[in-house]
Amino acid sequence: MSETNTQTKTAKVEKTDAEWRAQLTPEQYHITREKGTEPAFSGALYRNHADGIYRCVACDAELFKSDAKFESGSGWPSFYQPVSPNAIEEHEDNSYGMRRVEVTCARCGAHLGHVFPDGPRPTGERFCINSAALNFEKSNS
Repeated sequence: MSETNTQTKTAKVEKTDAEWRAQLTPEQYHITREKGTEPAFSGALYRNHADGIYRCVACDAELFKSDAKFESGSGWPSFYQPVSPNAIEEHEDNSYGMRRVEVTCARCGAHLGHVFPDGPRPTGERFCINSAALNFEKSNS
């Protein structure tokens, strides 16, 4: 792949607040742009067990594969790794008197959830992600 194509695929998506509000539902906007969270066990994708790809609701970037999803009992879709190391970014989050690691979409900066060091093998990580921050694309197989 040429360098130009690589840059095009990973180009940052930047929009105004008004553009994000027009594109996203109020819940999606609150979660992805205002760092909100959905109530535990309420998300549409929490109990999804189909094969496919989980994409960013804001920019359609591939974030997680279904084969990395697991039942954590936390109430949110949980994954032990992203589709690639470059798909997400991690940021220190000290809000609400807690020390956590926020996970955002590397392409558009959408807040997705948090990552914790209590996941299964092989990574030991638990990416705890809001359903409202994701779209699911079912595999054709």
